Amino acid sequence: MRRRALAALSGGVDSAYAAWALKQAGDEVIGIHLVMGDFGPGDGVPRCCSTEDAADARRVAEFLDIPFYRVNAREEFRREVLTPFAAAYARGLTPNPCVLCNPGVKWAVLARMAAELGACAIATGHYARVVKTPGPAGAARLFVGRERRKEQSYFLALLEPGQLALAEFPAGELQKAEVRAAVAAAGLPVAGKAESQDVCFVEPGGYAATVERLLPEPPRPGEVVDLSGRRLGGHRGVHHFTIGQRKGVGVAGPEPLYVVAIDAERARVTLGPRAACLAARAEVEGLRWLSAPESGERLTVKVRYRSASAPCVLDWADGRGEVRFDEPQRAVAPGQAAVFYRGDEVLGGGVLARAGS
Repeated sequence: MRRRALAALSGGVDSAYAAWALKQAGDEVIGIHLVMGDFGPGDGVPRCCSTEDAADARRVAEFLDIPFYRVNAREEFRREVLTPFAAAYARGLTPNPCVLCNPGVKWAVLARMAAELGACAIATGHYARVVKTPGPAGAARLFVGRERRKEQSYFLALLEPGQLALAEFPAGELQKAEVRAAVAAAGLPVAGKAESQDVCFVEPGGYAATVERLLPEPPRPGEVVDLSGRRLGGHRGVHHFTIGQRKGVGVAGPEPLYVVAIDAERARVTLGPRAACLAARAEVEGLRWLSAPESGERLTVKVRYRSASAPCVLDWADGRGEVRFDEPQRAVAPGQAAVFYRGDEVLGGGVLARAGS
């Protein structure tokens, strides 16, 4: 019997390749486009699920001659991503919405659709790899993608094991140029489409403008101080800042100044030299594991998507832990995801709570 599989079609090149690869493998493929945006004027300007993207996703499905469904995930997206995102910025944190969106919205909805439609696999265009052990008790393990410049396993680190068990990433073994070439050679209608580069719902005015639209009341103005507490100036709200930020701090000095602390309760932002942004350790909350490490094990960790993997030791228990870096890390921002690796394997991660020397 042919295997039935879902292909999550975003309207972009990578997801089109994933659907095409399933079809080439002989699967019975069903295309699913999640509608998470289009909230209306003044309520966000999503770019990953626009009307144009939905039309492109449908065109891909028609080209491949597969069934196509648009699934409304607006409420889940608002509850699991938008509301926590804005609330976190109001508390002086720097959240990563994509890390929360994958397990809480995309894969939750896709897994439900798979159960309803009798599908045994879900393919997306992520640049990551999954390895599954055969048999009824087999486990799924997540690994980094071959395309290191666009590698996306960081965003999948908080998936539930059951979600990962359904996952397939056809682009994970390839380079981006290979994927685009295959899509062009197959004649898929999105072959020349440009990539989306930013968080899907962030407005042209930036993160702060988006937060202000999502909150009933924006964070109040406050003061900018130095490490000794001396006032350097004022600010329009803590949601304009993140740990390690240099540009846009609104204060000039004889040496570059960086954001080293954000106190949302007092509406205070503290600036200091670059060295003051370094952290030797950090606390992590809400740890979730796809493959749990031993407490005290030597691992590597990424504290931001664009940061390099840093050697560390993680002590953890009951979903909380402390990571000690071999070398102090810059701009370890509370609210960001900390993702842990053993070699190329992604073990899981949590949310950074505090950092210190």
